[in-house]
Amino acid sequence: MQRVVLHLDMDAFYAAVEVREDPELAGRPLIIGHRGRRGVVATCSYEARAFGVRSAMPSLTAERLCPDAIWLPGRMELYVEVSRRIRRLLDDAAPVVEPLSIDEAFLDLTGHAAGLAEGAALARALKDRIRAQERLTASVGVAPNKFLAKLASDMEKPDGLVVFPIEDVPTRLWPLPVRRLWGVGPKSAEKLERGGIRTVGDIARAPGSALVPLVGPALAAHVHRLAHGEDRRPVERGLEAKSISEERTYVEDLTDRDEIDRALLARARGVARELRRQGLAARTIHIKVRTGDFTTATRALTLPDPTDLADTILDAARALFRERIDLQGRGVRLLGVGVSGILPAESAPAPLFPDAVAERSRRLARAEDAVSDRLGTRALTRARLLRRD
Repeated sequence: MQRVVLHLDMDAFYAAVEVREDPELAGRPLIIGHRGRRGVVATCSYEARAFGVRSAMPSLTAERLCPDAIWLPGRMELYVEVSRRIRRLLDDAAPVVEPLSIDEAFLDLTGHAAGLAEGAALARALKDRIRAQERLTASVGVAPNKFLAKLASDMEKPDGLVVFPIEDVPTRLWPLPVRRLWGVGPKSAEKLERGGIRTVGDIARAPGSALVPLVGPALAAHVHRLAHGEDRRPVERGLEAKSISEERTYVEDLTDRDEIDRALLARARGVARELRRQGLAARTIHIKVRTGDFTTATRALTLPDPTDLADTILDAARALFRERIDLQGRGVRLLGVGVSGILPAESAPAPLFPDAVAERSRRLARAEDAVSDRLGTRALTRARLLRRD
């Protein structure tokens, strides 16, 4: 049975969502991130990429390359909400989905599609559903394995659909530079190039033993297989979360205690909602604090009982910050809240004496989740998180 693997990648996801929300941004260079010496580009529209702007680029560099770009700080809650709806479409389309990030995933259609041609037809139908329901575009690669599928999804962006059969490896894969192979980083690529190995075809045509002195036996065998289009990695369902966290980096250091407390509340709410969405509870609460001089501290506290409630997570985060973080007069550049010690919520031991306050909080949380699922995560918020003039 021929494997049929899809790699789906949403096109400039954050920027595309912002353009959908405000059509006046269409066709203009748009950068999601924060300006200034501390800022980093999260992503950008294809119009900005034409100027050389790229994800993870320092904002000062992006401003120099594209001085007329429109900058937006990003709305992670909105992007997560859209991503969850797209994930439901993926689950409907394929028996096995392996999410890689908020905007990309592998899908395994082996046995569900008779071959790559039928896989491409199902990919087209999936792209059409995403466009109809979310007004967004995705690029999809269809291939007999994960490596070729991911390579194919990047070939005709945006809104691409590329089928990459194994027969096309010599004509489409071999001319590419060696760093396009999964697992070949800048240092490995430099070693290969010093040895006269510059393209994937050079690797494919070289005897495996010739690569060993350059990159070692393990990587030599790995890249030799990839150069021939071989990749046996299975598409795996998302593994159970070992930890869940949210963190934010601020353009200006947080120095006001009330402002820091509101930031802890916002992060605790996000973590708690993700726990409930996955049907999980957590026993250990973490905070991460980075000051303006890049000093980073992490602290953790284990609770007597696992929780999925924002108030419980917030109380622990507050205690950790108050009792175990010494800012020494410095401001907070990054603040994060996370949880670990995760287990299915239904397997958490029931307390001998139920806490009426906790039960009321849980009912309120479920009601908030229901409203958010129906109307979006911005439909309800805490009064303390409302922006003040």
